[in-house]
Amino acid sequence: MSTYHTPVLLQECIQGLNIKPGGVYVDVTFGGGGHSKEILKNLGDGRLIAFDQDEDAHSNIIDDKRFLLIRSNFKYIKNYLRYFNITKVDGILADLGISSFHIDAGSRGFSFKADASMDMRMNKAMKKSAADLLNEYPEIDLMKIFRLYGEIKNAGWLAKCIVTGRKNQKISGITDFINMIKNEIPKKQENKYLAKVFQAIRIELNDEIAALEDFLMASGDLIKINGRLVVLSYHSLEDRYVKNYIRTGKCKGELDKDIYGNYETPFKAVNRKVIVPDEEELMRNSRSRSAKLRIAEKI
Repeated sequence: MSTYHTPVLLQECIQGLNIKPGGVYVDVTFGGGGHSKEILKNLGDGRLIAFDQDEDAHSNIIDDKRFLLIRSNFKYIKNYLRYFNITKVDGILADLGISSFHIDAGSRGFSFKADASMDMRMNKAMKKSAADLLNEYPEIDLMKIFRLYGEIKNAGWLAKCIVTGRKNQKISGITDFINMIKNEIPKKQENKYLAKVFQAIRIELNDEIAALEDFLMASGDLIKINGRLVVLSYHSLEDRYVKNYIRTGKCKGELDKDIYGNYETPFKAVNRKVIVPDEEELMRNSRSRSAKLRIAEKI
């Protein structure tokens, strides 16, 4: 597990769940199993259900009769829990970051530092890869995803460069793609810029924002009164959705009112100020630098 992924803000997440020994908990982003193992340490005769759509994560399965791992996207959480006769849970944990395994496993195409195919599929059963996205998307759509998911300032020029380049050479490999866009990469900011580009492509390809919204909306129905929702995000848009959902019950921030004019919000924030890694954790795990943790309690 330690080589697959180092859990971020581990103790803060576990404390945030406020685990009851006999409770039912869900880890919707199993990965290397780091958070799940810590939940089980604090769980008595309760139950832990975990989700992960990536088949590679299932090699980390935990041998524990209290544990069940489901191979699925977490947006289907309500359907799967209903299948296993679970209608309410005491807490849900989500770590929205990509695992170190995916970054380091060059063949999966998530890292710009490896020469591999432009893949980036979290679920290998998906038909289309990142290369297909880059070869098929219209220029305006490429610009939108680079601007929205990568916060790239020259998103328009980058999109135009890709559309122009693919007319002469179909995009397939990482190195060829980087060479195609090299004139748009700011000098002395190569790594930071490419990280944003790859992040934007990955989020769009795997439909991560829509999945997050589906998951958050489902969590309000699933979590018991006084139960906890614990979410780690690594991108400003993800964090905004989580913050809005906790504050208003809607991911885009709109407020609903009941017949008396009172705002209807399913959760209250436990931590008014977002929790971020301290200097010690940043020294141990530099990949935690963009992590933001929000904890909410069902009311």
